[in-house]
Amino acid sequence: MISYVESGITVSVKVYSSSSEECVHDLQGHTDLVSGIARNPSNHLQVYSCSADGTVRLWDFTDGILIKTFIIGYPIYSIYVSEKHGGVVFVVVPMANDKSSELFQLVAVHLPRSGDQEVEARELSAVLCDVSPSPGAASFGREGEYVAAAKGLQLEVFFFKKQKFFLKPGIKKGSKNAFTCVSCHPKEDCIATGHADGKIRLWRNFNQKKEYTYSTLHWHHGAVNTLQFTPEGTNLLSGGIESVLVQWRYTQENQKDFLPRLGAAITHIAVSPDGSLFCTSHSDNKITIIQSCVKVSAIIQGLVKSEGVRTDLMIDPRSKALVLNGKPGHLQFYSLHRDKQLYNLDIVQQEYINEEGLDQFEVVKAAFDAHGDWLATVEERRQKGSELEINLKLWAYDEQTQSFVLNTTVTAPHEDQITAMCFSPSPETTMLVTISFDGHFKAWLLADHSDTKEGASWSCDFVGGYHLLKPGCCCFSADGSLLAVGFQEVVTVWSPSSWELLTTLSQPPGAIRDLCFGRLSCSKYLLGTSTKNQLCCWNILTCSLEWSTPMDVSLLQADPLSENIAAFCSQSGLFVFKPGEPRPLYSQRALCTGKVQHAIFAPRDQMLESCEEHAQWLNRSQLYFLTQHMVLTVFVFGGVFQLMVDNSVAVTPFYLLLGKHRLQQQQQQQEALTNPMAERIQLPQGSIAIKEVCLLYTPAHVLPSASFLCSMFVRSLLISSQNSIVMMALHPRGLFHQSCSDTSVQMETRRGSHIKCNFTTWFVLIQTTRPEFNPEHPVQELELCRPPHTGRVRIPILVYYRLHTIYSSPHTI
Repeated sequence: MISYVESGITVSVKVYSSSSEECVHDLQGHTDLVSGIARNPSNHLQVYSCSADGTVRLWDFTDGILIKTFIIGYPIYSIYVSEKHGGVVFVVVPMANDKSSELFQLVAVHLPRSGDQEVEARELSAVLCDVSPSPGAASFGREGEYVAAAKGLQLEVFFFKKQKFFLKPGIKKGSKNAFTCVSCHPKEDCIATGHADGKIRLWRNFNQKKEYTYSTLHWHHGAVNTLQFTPEGTNLLSGGIESVLVQWRYTQENQKDFLPRLGAAITHIAVSPDGSLFCTSHSDNKITIIQSCVKVSAIIQGLVKSEGVRTDLMIDPRSKALVLNGKPGHLQFYSLHRDKQLYNLDIVQQEYINEEGLDQFEVVKAAFDAHGDWLATVEERRQKGSELEINLKLWAYDEQTQSFVLNTTVTAPHEDQITAMCFSPSPETTMLVTISFDGHFKAWLLADHSDTKEGASWSCDFVGGYHLLKPGCCCFSADGSLLAVGFQEVVTVWSPSSWELLTTLSQPPGAIRDLCFGRLSCSKYLLGTSTKNQLCCWNILTCSLEWSTPMDVSLLQADPLSENIAAFCSQSGLFVFKPGEPRPLYSQRALCTGKVQHAIFAPRDQMLESCEEHAQWLNRSQLYFLTQHMVLTVFVFGGVFQLMVDNSVAVTPFYLLLGKHRLQQQQQQQEALTNPMAERIQLPQGSIAIKEVCLLYTPAHVLPSASFLCSMFVRSLLISSQNSIVMMALHPRGLFHQSCSDTSVQMETRRGSHIKCNFTTWFVLIQTTRPEFNPEHPVQELELCRPPHTGRVRIPILVYYRLHTIYSSPHTI
């Protein structure tokens, strides 16, 4: 038996297998942040999701199909369901129809019964006002008899028999006992609440005015982030900033079990319906699957969300993984193609203590050499009243462990903060250059001692500077023969072989912000940006300024596989150009919300064969960038998309029939608008594209056997008929078939009589080899006569468009 975990991530809902940890479905349809999910109490194979786009969507998460969309019309921040309240979901919406509103209310939404896939649900009933939008701030108790909501120093209990109570904890001066979360016992009248002071209170007798009582449990030293009772109410689970899952015995409150070292603060706890599995979500974008015996069984790790990315975005030359800051003191290696973390590399190698105000080492810089054999990292710590501590570490790749092993540690490599570093791409030598605010740049050289027992080691080969100015950026040329270092308003060019200062380049006023050499045929150009909003291009062969333009460029990124360079502006604009051409290849304003802080070109596995001139700059690489809101985004034409799994499934008739038959027409139109290339995707020669599918809406008990339909379907692929239309009507009493040469068709049985009998469900299939056949022809709105008391009925139609070349082979399916 396979269990699933639904996790609301950005604008989609991902379904994971709790046994294999793989993503089985990516449920897409929401257009804004997914704020909550809840299992349908009347069908355990369905799940509700809510979003800030103002809709509630019902999904079949086992098949990955959208069943229905309910339009609420208000931004939704959390969702709750109760088995007792059938056909109703409870959502938290703003008291004013505005996302900026700070007052929220819990309302009951009555879901209308309709055959349409998109339904407006405007019947809202207010339940509680001034509630918290947090998903863990409300809970239903005792089989849906009441709902409890916590906010601030007040716990509000609403009985659906129009009784309402307010419970307050004992308030002491200077105490931090505000409510943080709530969970109701599923069988008894007991409410568990978590508090900012780390205590858990169990409230009882709250249905009696002024006679309520509570008991206190205390283990957490920080705020309790989440609480959850097991389905039978025998245990209470709690989690907080300590990264420890605590299991309390409900009847024996002094007994508790612990699952420590879960890696990051616990933000939410969920329990499977049978109570056999627990699930914890963490602040580092991780989901942990835990058995009821309090043992970890699986970990689903997404891209780790940290407070900020101090390192640049990098691509590991060996694994092609994205590398950046992970959890504190680590680098994460993340597969862009699988949307999955490969592993974490512990750089600091010290136990992280989660305590406010405690200064610990942080990884601030990292760089790979050209072949991925060496990794350089910089970690720093600044304590109050003491000097800045800096460590430069060099890691060698170990073929046996398939990971990096620490080779050399340099304590205090510079006297001040290291601002940038890079490896030389030259194949002749392995060299690392670091620059610092102490006014110097240093070259570190790898010395090979393979003939001795010492092995490889690193040492400082050169220390350079320029007129006591502070360097801010540096970069090597594509062949490693030149090193450019920006000293405030001056660009210096050095020869790494002799460390001779070759030339200095002047530019308009303003400190140099970023430097970048051109690639391939544009390798003679050096580009730089300044704080005075200037983008400059120098010709290294003539040592002169080739061109400059006023542009507020905050980031330059060169594609290592082409001559293209991407320039990100401070106002989230993107310009892609070649240094030797005056006109940009691509430009777009307002690329995303928030300033782009880091970017990287990731090489593709296979080069795209694009015929569009404006799209050719993405044929070899994909452009990823990270915004100030910590959102990793990939650029595609027609828009930008947050990182997602690429479902590279072959387009076959069965894929279209079983996987896409319930897509909404509105969703298809949005896809066509956001991705114009989607309309021009060509299917494999000999395959069939399905325009409209209604077969799966037909009840199974009125369909013939699957073998009968399958054989007919295969025969329709093998037989070619010139300018003919084949029509089949599915009737509870049998299958009717008619062929003709004209598109104006009258449906008749094989006996030649019109169909006028009582029937339950009809299904019509049209197949054509005529390229000029118009899909919008009225033949798709065929009407058949029924008895007078039943009127007419419109038959759903399945249309197949055959390609020009037809193969008489079953492989064309």
